[in-house]
Amino acid sequence: MFETVTISADQAATLLERQEGHFLDFKDKRIAPAKVARAVSAFCNADGGDLYVGIGERSPGFQWDGFSDPEDANQLIHALEDVSPFGTDLDAEFLLADQLPGYVLHINARKSRAIRKTADGKIYKRLSAQNTPVISEDALTALRRQKGLESFESETLPIDVDVVTNSEAIIEYLLSAVPVAEPETYLRKQYLLASGKPVVAAALLFADEPQACLPKRCGIKIYRYSSEEQSRDRLVEDPVTVEGALYKQIYDAVDKTVEIVAAAAYLDEDGLRSVKYPHEALHEIIANAVLHRDYSVTDDIHIRIFENRIEIQSPGRLPGHITTSNILDERLSRNPYLVRHLNRFPNPPNKDVGEGLNTAFESMKKLNLRSPIIEEGENSVLVVVRHESLASPAQQVVEYLNSSESIRNEQARKMTGIGSESKMKKIFESLIEAGEIEHKPGTAGRGYAYQLKQKRSDSV
Repeated sequence: MFETVTISADQAATLLERQEGHFLDFKDKRIAPAKVARAVSAFCNADGGDLYVGIGERSPGFQWDGFSDPEDANQLIHALEDVSPFGTDLDAEFLLADQLPGYVLHINARKSRAIRKTADGKIYKRLSAQNTPVISEDALTALRRQKGLESFESETLPIDVDVVTNSEAIIEYLLSAVPVAEPETYLRKQYLLASGKPVVAAALLFADEPQACLPKRCGIKIYRYSSEEQSRDRLVEDPVTVEGALYKQIYDAVDKTVEIVAAAAYLDEDGLRSVKYPHEALHEIIANAVLHRDYSVTDDIHIRIFENRIEIQSPGRLPGHITTSNILDERLSRNPYLVRHLNRFPNPPNKDVGEGLNTAFESMKKLNLRSPIIEEGENSVLVVVRHESLASPAQQVVEYLNSSESIRNEQARKMTGIGSESKMKKIFESLIEAGEIEHKPGTAGRGYAYQLKQKRSDSV
């Protein structure tokens, strides 16, 4: 039997105040086991979530009405075991709350590697606060791809085989292959041809212009913005489009991004300033986007360069059981053909599966910069690389003054990423109280500045 956890009345009240949604569902204790199984199937097939059985809907909100005895939940527990064995995708506990009736069964359902079905073989997926059945073949195919059980990279394309067997990309690749083989023979042995037609992975890897085979699905667009906010009217020049076979495309996109960042000098009161990012971090994040994006989604990869950050957005959600929380520890490749064959090129752009992002995070730390932020949207993954120091704002100010005569509020805000002038002023005041800095004599108004505390000789 599961562990029983006692919570306070305040904790229970906080729980009851929550609203059902994509990650939360409340069920009455009298619910049929089959309906609980649907809810768990839906959570496991989507992004995971928390299910509480023993909390019923009572106007105007929810009411705690648990089981008299944990044994009363046995039928529900057996139904859940049919969906996914406990310990695989599910954990559970009973909750007891002060002055509230009965035991509430709390089930933590995790995003699953597999497609989870109910006992009658039906499949559900959580969408907002609904457990939606997955019925059509298209919907099931989309779910399989999201789970990493199928990949669009293995779909055949209605193009001539010469597009991938008589290209510069395949010839250059095979010159370094061991053993050497004719292009068509090699591609057939690698299952990159199906029924005499190239699959998507073959076109991406070995067509000289894969964008002609897969329009709007495999390009990279690079934008530079003149301010810290994304706004069409602040876009500097037209976006740069990077195309070509994936091996070349990765290196070209990294080089172009580095070139734009290096050339992007931003004007402030001190004149022009430039921002630098670890080349290794940009390479690994861009390569990761190319390798693991969902090529069934009609969209390109977007790289947006701002004054204080770079954003890399790739189409498609995270595959299978991968989440933003476990992405650095878990391993799953959406496009195994691409990953494997790009790794066979001379000077491969990708490391082992899952190692690229770890390398990016480590290279940011080496430069004392904050780790990238990974966010999952409705149908894309966004990696934000911020130019922010790991040091505290106060420490950054002192370190800056160790090599500079003075610093103003505006300079400090740009350096630390603090947007509020008053908040920055409080940091200066705390450093003054600590005896670290002082007002620089002769400065006032917009030029008001601070310097390191000067040591003064005692008067004779």
